[in-house]
Amino acid sequence: MPGKLGPAWGFRPGWGHRGGWQYADLPSVDDAAPWITGRLPDNWFVAPPEISIDRDEIIIVGRLPDPEANLLSPDASPAERAGVEKGRIARFREHTREQRMEIAQHIQHRYGRKVSWGARCGGTQELFTTQSVPVMTRLRQPERQVLDTLVDAGVARSRSDALAWCVRLVAQHAESWLSELQKAMTEVDRLRREGPTITT
Repeated sequence: MPGKLGPAWGFRPGWGHRGGWQYADLPSVDDAAPWITGRLPDNWFVAPPEISIDRDEIIIVGRLPDPEANLLSPDASPAERAGVEKGRIARFREHTREQRMEIAQHIQHRYGRKVSWGARCGGTQELFTTQSVPVMTRLRQPERQVLDTLVDAGVARSRSDALAWCVRLVAQHAESWLSELQKAMTEVDRLRREGPTITT
């Protein structure tokens, strides 16, 4: 989401090969956000979509119009309001399914990443289909014990869920530092691309 950690990840290189951070063979996403914004129908959203990108996935979340006043009574409860908002999101999802699939194919062909969708209405947000990407990692016993403690305490359902919880916690408390790191790595990648080409 704009200003949050998510979109910044879209412009970082990623782990892929021996020797550090590299883009491997993925297409550049430098123009992805504006290109995708321009590719979407004008009447879908009331504001530019929030676009989050990483090495595996592009998530597009658009804001829908808030429910009209006549759909809610003046003393409507938060649950009633949320119900109307969820209904509006469901309507958008159903009515745009074929068109979203076609747009997703174009985006995937251009940027080499799967596309997922979501929508926000009022205070309600729903993601329709998102990728769950396995992450290969080796943890020593002390790190595994941390994950097991989170599982035993009911904070997470499994080690993988606990690991995801830890990543979210780090992102929440180190957002500014991670953003600076991402900017630095983006600059390194730019300088690498602009460097001299050595032929043999």
